[in-house]
Amino acid sequence: MGTVVNRNDFKSMSTDELWALHEEIASRLAASLLAEKRVLENRLKQLKGGVEAERESSSTRKRPYPTVVPKFRNPDRPSETWAGRGKTPRWLAAKLKSGKRIDDFRIRQVA
Repeated sequence: MGTVVNRNDFKSMSTDELWALHEEIASRLAASLLAEKRVLENRLKQLKGGVEAERESSSTRKRPYPTVVPKFRNPDRPSETWAGRGKTPRWLAAKLKSGKRIDDFRIRQVA
């Protein structure tokens, strides 16, 4: 690392010599800290790159789901359909409450 300085050496040094030593220490310390900072920043970039790549591969791409064919149609409004997944639509719930059966709204599949 360097030479070991005894406390008595400091006592015998002049103010100018102490100031020069102080500046040399500050300069070497700044250079050492800057080098360490660069190493840590490079490491952080590598870590961020890995995390971002992982994030891009998992969250940005949407999982492909197959198209779901509608199974039920509202006879009053043919544009309203339901595939049988999720919450029952209001139009179908109202028709079922009025006494209709779910099979009355089923779309016949042509093979």
